[in-house]
Amino acid sequence: MENSMLKQKFFKVFVPVIAVVAIGLAGYFYSQVLVLKKNPQAVAQKEVTDLVEKVGKLVVLPAGEVPTVATVSDPEALKDQAFFAKAQKGDKVLIYAQAKKAVLYSVLLNKIIDVAPLNIGNTKAVTAPKADTTTTKTDTTVKTDTKTN
Repeated sequence: MENSMLKQKFFKVFVPVIAVVAIGLAGYFYSQVLVLKKNPQAVAQKEVTDLVEKVGKLVVLPAGEVPTVATVSDPEALKDQAFFAKAQKGDKVLIYAQAKKAVLYSVLLNKIIDVAPLNIGNTKAVTAPKADTTTTKTDTTVKTDTKTN
């Protein structure tokens, strides 16, 4: 008799509670899917914002620029580069192209591992002036490599 009373109590109390929790979770996840459908980059943007906030507490970051963020996935392949000498798997690199800075941040240690100037080789197309003659018209494009330090 006690067994049947426990079963009745279980079905009357616990099953409705579990059903309400399940419906609530389904509603939450459905709303999250709708947000992602509206803006697929929302999660990535939030991750970058959170990372910049964390790193900004440790070092002064360039203002007015959103960095490109990369994750170190194979530190062994990068060991020959001095900037990545102490990098570990999962570390983040914040690349500020306009400010020409790169910041290596350890997520596990919550520390800045290295900050380095960023050297980007710019290839610009330079167009020579047009030469107008009576027989031909020439438009020449010359590519030049410029490296900035």
